[in-house]
Amino acid sequence: MEHSAIAFNPSPLVAGIDFLAASETVARQLIGMRLLVDGVGGIIVETEAYDGEDPASHSFSGPTERNAAMFGPPACIYVYRSYGIHWCMNLVCRETGHGAGVLLRAIEPTDGLERMRDRRGLDDVRLLCAGPGRLGQALGIDRSFTGQRLGEPPFALFPAAPELQAKVVAGPRIGISKAVDQPWRFGLAGSRFLSRPFR
Repeated sequence: MEHSAIAFNPSPLVAGIDFLAASETVARQLIGMRLLVDGVGGIIVETEAYDGEDPASHSFSGPTERNAAMFGPPACIYVYRSYGIHWCMNLVCRETGHGAGVLLRAIEPTDGLERMRDRRGLDDVRLLCAGPGRLGQALGIDRSFTGQRLGEPPFALFPAAPELQAKVVAGPRIGISKAVDQPWRFGLAGSRFLSRPFR
């Protein structure tokens, strides 16, 4: 059953992050935080920001049935299918109606590794969640999560250690053909769990 993205008005604050902020601000702040979905997950090491005024964003041309959840409310989940195969998870930002979000690109697995390995069909911990499609599969994400609130079960988000926030790097986003120079991809410097190294 699909969950409505507009059935409630949650607080935009989750684990100290104000999801009313710009997506690039939230994307940077998420690095180093620990995300669990039904007890499975780890440390967020890579994100990308998208905005309603950004031509690379799903929300750029306005709301559709597919992207409706990206228009709010803030601190909710927006899930889309990539290439008809992979479910990708985004965290909605800004005020309701704006259309901004943060794509989760990679996490360092720390919790529920055996469930992730079963879901992904491989053992290499470095490849379990290195990329948005892999991350979605490892965490058991599908479209039914669209519209759910980040601060409520099965989701849990925990603050980052200060030393991790000091190691955030930025660069161009990956796999897009518009606004390619926008430095809205963020990552944990030196992490071996990134989908692709920063240059």
